[in-house]
Amino acid sequence: MSPRGDLAVVIPARNESDRIGTTVRAAMRIPGVDMVVVVDDGSVDGTGCEASRAGATVVRHARNRGKAAALETGAEAVLLLEAAATGTATKAAGAALEPKAAVKPRHLLFLDADLAETAAHAGPLAEPVLAGEADMTIAVFATRVQRGGHGIVLGLSGAGIHRATGWRPTEPLNGQRCLTRAAFEAARPLAHGWGAETGMTIDLLRKGMRVVEVRVPLAHRATGTDLASQVHRARQLAGVARAIAARQPWRHAGPGAAL
Repeated sequence: MSPRGDLAVVIPARNESDRIGTTVRAAMRIPGVDMVVVVDDGSVDGTGCEASRAGATVVRHARNRGKAAALETGAEAVLLLEAAATGTATKAAGAALEPKAAVKPRHLLFLDADLAETAAHAGPLAEPVLAGEADMTIAVFATRVQRGGHGIVLGLSGAGIHRATGWRPTEPLNGQRCLTRAAFEAARPLAHGWGAETGMTIDLLRKGMRVVEVRVPLAHRATGTDLASQVHRARQLAGVARAIAARQPWRHAGPGAAL
């Protein structure tokens, strides 16, 4: 493990003030993590303040821009922080800038804001990436939380990935993922909104990258069955459907397309 640390945690968050502080502090205990970036995606409840108080670097979207935009903003923030730490420096006022040696970019560990204390157990998710055995890992939760109506979206995503690549992940929508910087850049631009994870998996597999699942003892807050939860699932369903439709074989005619 390098003294600097090999992992940067990126946490997209919206209206998670009750859990984000605990999640950030837990994420900081993951071996190899020395940077935690929280993207406050248009929250109205003090999420950003709680994240900053817990020690995270916070980047705020003035309005809600969705999951994919938050992931991209967080990854860009990591690059900027790395550049600030290892980029250019001045010897004295007015002196010419002197570039420092290039440093290998950190791997990106994406975590959800509502993991709370369980975020500290995300370390195994990074191990295959750190060992050079995978370009991306996807978490499989050791404990399943009942998420009313979630199975429809899960089934659509899994079937779409299988049809496009021949592989069906256990939890295709799981946002807890670790990627090399190269893999993340290969997946850009991410599919819009809630289609980000589905699109990312298809795109990386089609490019020949190694994707593996890792069982981890993480846990989300249970999803409700109220109107707001149903609206959220409808938006998630639409996002996944768009990501799959955009990756149909006829849109990718040419050598190497996985049918």
